[in-house]
Amino acid sequence: MDLPALDTLLGGLSPRQFLEEYWQKKPLLIRQAVPGFTGMLSRDELFDLACDPDVESRRVARQDGEWQLEHGPQTRGRLRGKRHPWTVLVQGVNLWVPDGDRLLHHFDFVPQARLDDLMVSYAVDGGGVGPHFDNYDVFLLQGMGRRRWLISDQDDRTLVEDAPLRILRNFRPTHDWVLEPGDMLYLPPHWAHDGIAVGECTTYSIGFRSPTAQELGTGFLGWLQERLGWLQERLGLEGLYSDPDLRLQAHSAEIAPGMIDRIERMLAGIRWTRSDVAEFVGEYLTEPKAHIFFDPPEEPMARKTFARAVEACGYALDARSLLLFSEAGFHLNGEAVAVQPDLRPVVTDLADRRRLGAGAAYPAALLDLLYEWYCDGFGAPDEPRS
Repeated sequence: MDLPALDTLLGGLSPRQFLEEYWQKKPLLIRQAVPGFTGMLSRDELFDLACDPDVESRRVARQDGEWQLEHGPQTRGRLRGKRHPWTVLVQGVNLWVPDGDRLLHHFDFVPQARLDDLMVSYAVDGGGVGPHFDNYDVFLLQGMGRRRWLISDQDDRTLVEDAPLRILRNFRPTHDWVLEPGDMLYLPPHWAHDGIAVGECTTYSIGFRSPTAQELGTGFLGWLQERLGWLQERLGLEGLYSDPDLRLQAHSAEIAPGMIDRIERMLAGIRWTRSDVAEFVGEYLTEPKAHIFFDPPEEPMARKTFARAVEACGYALDARSLLLFSEAGFHLNGEAVAVQPDLRPVVTDLADRRRLGAGAAYPAALLDLLYEWYCDGFGAPDEPRS
């Protein structure tokens, strides 16, 4: 599948203009963002993914005014019928379809640390998931068919009680657009929207990560707890609780203020540095989701054969792999990676572009690192693309 240049994808805006004028500020409707695009999966191919137990999917239907939600794997029998509006949503299509991964990374003008996944939804006429809002940014690219989008920047986010989905109770749309194949709609977080299929249609949703402060705080405290052994001195957690000035208490069952004072002083010694936060962020943002597993090659090619393959074809990260870098160094799939100073430019290039080109005489130390990742299932010699 040929993807357009960014000037087409963003309707003539440069990435810088888009980020300055629209990102997390206001919606943007882009007619023919991907000219000629009707999707990259047939209906049957999408249904095959929805029925796969390794793929995350949901089926949403509305019957007699009641919403119904079924988590996958789906069955072919449930993906039939048009008496009632329904839709099936398949998450992480970028992990299973190479063109989906390429489409997702066509949005790398937003940092990869913020990219989440490509979701594809199929709906029969009238199907959708109801009026709702998301806590993250999303690009909605129309595949086959047409979908009507109603959107609103309303403050009222009251939800329908007892519904299996987060359905807005008082949806008041202010914009009404019908998207044709290749059209795309960008929505910032918290914009209410309702997408309704006009006949059969598919929509390709590029979503972004927006962890809550609670999620980050819980993750960071867990990260600190796991590392208390080697961080103990830096955290200031040394010594034992002691109370040489203990006085007789009137009530032996009381936790006295003096005890709380001592423990407060002990815990006040907990501290962390910016480098600790940077290390945590690298691990947290590259940690694969719980359902993601890597498949090491059953019979890995020999190191010399691997080197020749990389020289001939280049090297590509697996779609499930995420390689990021920061002031804390490089992180791959939730783990810190030691990279020699002279290799950092080429590993940075691999992180940015997710592949290295063929024909280069790569250093032996780099090939050793790439071979290790290959044996773990994190990447492999690239394959020619049509």
